Amino acid sequence: MLRRLTRGNGFYIGDIFHTAARRFPHTTVELDRPPHHAPELGTRLTVAEIAAHVDELAARLWSAGVRPTERVALYKSDNFDIALLACAVSRVGAVPALLSPALDGRTATVLLERLGKPWLLTDGETLAERLRGAPLADTTRTVLLATDNVGPADAERVGTLVPLAAHAGAPRPEPVRLHPRQPSLITHSSGTTGIPKLAVQTPEAGWHRLVPQRVVSWPIREKEKAALCMTFVHSRFYQGLAMFLSHGNPLVIAVDPDPARIGPLFRRTRPGYVETHPNTYVDWEELADAPGEPLAGVKVFGATFDAMHPRTIQRLLGASRRRIPVFVQFYGQSEIGPMAGRWYTRRSAHKADGRCVGLPLPGFISMRVVDGAGRRLGRGRTGHLEVRSRTRILTYLGEDERYREQLRDGWWRVGDMGRLSRLGLLHLMDREVDRIDTVDSNLAAEDVLMGRLEELREVVVVAGPDGEAVPIVATRGDRPLDQARWQEATRDLPQLAAVRQLRHDDLPRTSTRKIQRPELVRMLREEAARAGRTGGTPTSTSDEETVIA
Repeated sequence: MLRRLTRGNGFYIGDIFHTAARRFPHTTVELDRPPHHAPELGTRLTVAEIAAHVDELAARLWSAGVRPTERVALYKSDNFDIALLACAVSRVGAVPALLSPALDGRTATVLLERLGKPWLLTDGETLAERLRGAPLADTTRTVLLATDNVGPADAERVGTLVPLAAHAGAPRPEPVRLHPRQPSLITHSSGTTGIPKLAVQTPEAGWHRLVPQRVVSWPIREKEKAALCMTFVHSRFYQGLAMFLSHGNPLVIAVDPDPARIGPLFRRTRPGYVETHPNTYVDWEELADAPGEPLAGVKVFGATFDAMHPRTIQRLLGASRRRIPVFVQFYGQSEIGPMAGRWYTRRSAHKADGRCVGLPLPGFISMRVVDGAGRRLGRGRTGHLEVRSRTRILTYLGEDERYREQLRDGWWRVGDMGRLSRLGLLHLMDREVDRIDTVDSNLAAEDVLMGRLEELREVVVVAGPDGEAVPIVATRGDRPLDQARWQEATRDLPQLAAVRQLRHDDLPRTSTRKIQRPELVRMLREEAARAGRTGGTPTSTSDEETVIA
């Protein structure tokens, strides 16, 4: 029945606002800042107005020469207009390749090369800063400028530079829909282990990802204002847009996750649904006690990227004044989409197991646990997670062999270690590349420490130069860690090396605010190498704690 229901359907981001405008044209979308390329639009728009603006941008792109199936790399300053431009690219049948504003220019240049001389849609600020010195004439076909703020030096080194404003008022072309199994969107992996991989998405796979999420969101259709604060270059953002706009829910979209800015925004808009990255939720814990109770109206908290710390779930649910608020958690990855899910209420949150990420989505995901040789393991045994689904990406652009290496008879190696309980619930242990022999689960240890030490804003356990488990922490306000409290909190945990403290802003992160653990490992090894060369030891703030500057 499910196969008959979904066969032949596709998810096209170029249709999101237009589909919603046909049913709910007056639904509002409120922004925390106006679009960079069109500040005159302001911060409060209707869905019909946005659809019309997407059509205008699509007309400019078509007039500039962009055609169906051509790749358009979108790499610009962080703002909601990334989404507007991406939808416009899709509207003319081209393939938007979304590069995170968090990427440095060197990484972005590597991805441009893999894209095979795409159109580059950017802005003056990005050209002048992150792409300064980049060989754009060699790596791009043409540079399309979303804003007019470009200097003469940038224009000279880029070569072919086309401001979209020069094509304002161009005739609007008919929308183009690619085949459901044809590449239609390119996003990239988080890049926690190095240069991100370019994931090629198809409309058909996107549709299969969206269906279970629409089912989950059905109870709050047309009833709750939905607030989204997440990266505009991840496919989940566009599915969130489609999910709520198709239900007629008003939207609040925030670029800046700073609690000092989110608090006033939520006090004014009073969303009933909130979704952001798991690590941003940790920062938003302080909103639980903020003036004006900015989270008081939230009925549903959503998280779709990684497992959540139980402490964070408890604090957020405790901040709501709704009768039965719910925290809905999906576990997924860019290559597959959501794979498992569960929810918590106030009554169940205090018993939350941070490693349990729920039930593999029935009807959409088949999951198994295997050993190193690919043999299926029984319930309760930890091994490599593999899934079979209709939601998988088509390939890694420019790295098809790497993609094929993760496939075995139609089963996709997720890259995480975990186990399935007797009841079929998935317990996530660690990333394969992050395993430490002396610790059963780095993530479980981190959950325990976050629960015991409320002053922690982040804790990450990584492998040191000699394979030892090194905890790296950041505290609220970057205050010095209380060593007595730390020793008490770690008394019954596996053997950990001396704790290292970083300033929170110095923790290396991805576009979805995940910690780049390999980068921390590299920093520790370089520190050890320097200490070995000098014959000394790293500078310590105490006998037991080292701060990495």
